[in-house]
Amino acid sequence: MPEQLTGDDFNHLFRYFTSTAFRLEVQPVYQVAEEQQSIDEFLAGEPRPVTEFEFYAAWLNQIRSVTSQGRKVERVRVLNEPPTDYQRWEIWSGQFNSAAGEVIRYIPRSKAESIDLPIKDDWWLFDSQRLAVMRFSDRGEPLGGEIFTDPTVVNQHNHWWRLALQNSSSGSHIG
Repeated sequence: MPEQLTGDDFNHLFRYFTSTAFRLEVQPVYQVAEEQQSIDEFLAGEPRPVTEFEFYAAWLNQIRSVTSQGRKVERVRVLNEPPTDYQRWEIWSGQFNSAAGEVIRYIPRSKAESIDLPIKDDWWLFDSQRLAVMRFSDRGEPLGGEIFTDPTVVNQHNHWWRLALQNSSSGSHIG
């Protein structure tokens, strides 16, 4: 039976994984109040580096910390075709994640569907052993999630992790 995912649970999993953290990111938009100013500036054609925003800078510091210790952080983003405004901002802001040591790859939604990747919920897979599934509303509002350690569920997500990596590309050019 899965455990309910809290912010503290996620922070514990993220800070203390030993080798790999992988995220499949599938929502076309996320409602994160702390990101809105950066998104608005980007859409207005006047973006500042996301490192100037406290929320994002803290995340990048965490990424930099774990990757400097030799741990790997990877993310595959499923992109609408064409990408939403939010996803265009994510592609642009991803350069700062990459500079902090995170590997970000992209896959078109149609390709993700054709290879049967699960594209309803986001998830993080830690050390190929713990799975944090995150649920969102159609508007990108967080609805909570669960932590799974059941080997059958985790093994299926390990398979999807490999499939996502094999069928995605780095950089902002997808296809």
